[in-house]
Amino acid sequence: AVVLCTYLEIGGIDLRDRSVIELGAGTGLLGIVATLLGARVTITDRAAALEFLESNVQANLPSELRSRAVVKELTWGKDLGNFPPGAFDFILGADIVYLEETFAELLQTLEHLCSEQTVILLSCRIRYERDHKFLKMLRGRFSVHEVHYDSIKDVHIYRAERGSRKDDF
Repeated sequence: AVVLCTYLEIGGIDLRDRSVIELGAGTGLLGIVATLLGARVTITDRAAALEFLESNVQANLPSELRSRAVVKELTWGKDLGNFPPGAFDFILGADIVYLEETFAELLQTLEHLCSEQTVILLSCRIRYERDHKFLKMLRGRFSVHEVHYDSIKDVHIYRAERGSRKDDF
């Protein structure tokens, strides 16, 4: 999350007044930083994480910005009707690619949330063969490019978008 937060701050990504959703938020760091950078953010995770997530948002955002960050339950592949299709400018995820049994649901969720203009930014370590498998699955549905690599932390950031995949070849 720290690597993707830094990338958002210095990578020329303008989040002011943009609609952002964070998937698998955990502590909510990424969503909190996106809010501080001016976005309207929906910070999501499974039900068990929401109380902790909400307390982090309350503790770490100035009161005048709290209305710009909403914590919502989202289990990938489920509850998608609670989220309007294609309604987000950015989809963010930090270290959410690790359980192979969730890959299909994660891809289903990304497809539901994406419009033709949505930018997906995922940061992750590539540790195992299954991580490469997820990237291959992602490339089957989106145009995917690595936009940053932090060699000290061994974290890759990938940008994915709908549309033509001809640039991937």
